[in-house]
Amino acid sequence: MARMTEEEAAVAGLPERGENHRWWVLAVVGLAQLMVVLDATIVNIALPSAQRDLGFTDANRQWVVTAYALAFGSLLLLGGRVADLVGRKRVFLIGLVGFSVASAIGGAAPNFGVLVTARALQGGFGALLAPAALSLLTTTFTDAKERAKAFGIYGAIAGTGGAIGLLLGGLLTEYLDWRWCLYVNLLLAVIAFIGGTRLLHAGAPANPPKLDIPGTVLVSLGLFGLVYGFSNAESHPWSTINTWGFLLAGVILLIAFAVWQSRAEHPVLPLRVVLDRNRGASFLAMFIAGAGMFGVFLFLTYYLQQSLRYSPVLTGVAFLPMVFVMILTSVTATNKLVPRFGARPIVPVGMLFGACGMVWFTALDLHSSYAANVLPPLLVLGLGMGLIFAPAMSLATAGVEPHDAGVASAMVNTSQQVGGSIGTSLLNTLATSAATAYLVGRQHTPAALAQSQLRSYSTAYWWSAGFFLFGMVVCGLLYPSGKPQIYAADENAPVHM
Repeated sequence: MARMTEEEAAVAGLPERGENHRWWVLAVVGLAQLMVVLDATIVNIALPSAQRDLGFTDANRQWVVTAYALAFGSLLLLGGRVADLVGRKRVFLIGLVGFSVASAIGGAAPNFGVLVTARALQGGFGALLAPAALSLLTTTFTDAKERAKAFGIYGAIAGTGGAIGLLLGGLLTEYLDWRWCLYVNLLLAVIAFIGGTRLLHAGAPANPPKLDIPGTVLVSLGLFGLVYGFSNAESHPWSTINTWGFLLAGVILLIAFAVWQSRAEHPVLPLRVVLDRNRGASFLAMFIAGAGMFGVFLFLTYYLQQSLRYSPVLTGVAFLPMVFVMILTSVTATNKLVPRFGARPIVPVGMLFGACGMVWFTALDLHSSYAANVLPPLLVLGLGMGLIFAPAMSLATAGVEPHDAGVASAMVNTSQQVGGSIGTSLLNTLATSAATAYLVGRQHTPAALAQSQLRSYSTAYWWSAGFFLFGMVVCGLLYPSGKPQIYAADENAPVHM
């Protein structure tokens, strides 16, 4: 079995000792990833309580979610490149500390402005933490079989983190206070910090790439403009410059970024990373799944709490079956299905299941029961997400050069989080418009208001189904046929540690 030298291990940011440490590294980075992903949804269940406590409006509530995703998504590529530049352990630990401090500020927030600012800070430090964590995993597990197991577990964490956040948010909100949905990160961060300090090597890359400052500015501002434009659409008509102006500016900046990357001497996102068919299709799959999933977590949470009168804890428990199905499917997909059939038939089928689950949700009404009406589409959705997330995350980072591992990992998270941010903002806008349109010409009675909410949720589910159907077609076309190269290699190839 070939081994990296100590110097090579330092370059990759790997632990120095014994092969069993690889699985401890998985535990540490998995915990960090869970903290980052669950924070995208843990406040969803706490939102009604936080809204009553701090007194912000329905129109502003999405900013508690969007501020996090906006900062996270727009800074991820920078975070990934910084990890490649200064060393993944260092960036990993800085991200953990900053994330926990921002969480403490948010938990103690006296008003809406401080809460949203803290959420944005969480997103910024998460943009350092997430790509460093995934790139550590990418460079730690290079053997095809071990990589499949590791990414099956890691993909399940990434895919189910949102649902776990809903459960944890329910428990904390009901038995403690909504503020503990943010304070809980302090405990998770301490555990991950101790593990990271002991297990990860402190070395920085021997020949780090230079930072592409123009490219970093272009992509960060472009992503910000795109997400901010969609977010503004709820409170400003699509025809106003606050909406289309930011969207247009975001698109122009991202086009300029793509052109610059083809010419830059040290690009922040080398085109070799995204032009590989497996990686490009995987980035797109993560984007679409993020757009469909994160918005639906928000609407289904409000449906369960406001329409069916579930408690926060019961709402979180309601998502558990989906979590179990997603974990089982993620591990099976990466260990059995993708190595045998490739991603082309697997990920598009996951998209189809996602669309079916969303269409099923549109039948929910005020008299729906959990066992007969909510649970079945949740299970279908969990099956679909398990077939998407783990294979896409594994293939998006497979075969990437060590000096590009950070930025490739950042693209995975960028795709998922920007997709989630755009999906949440767009679906929230469409849902609000549908509720307003339903009430036109009707008296605002409790029954009419309840039906308007159902109409808004149904609109969001239909659009999410459309996202998944689009993803099914595009991923079916982009993914190449046959086994991915990493699985087609000799099973007895050396394992690098």
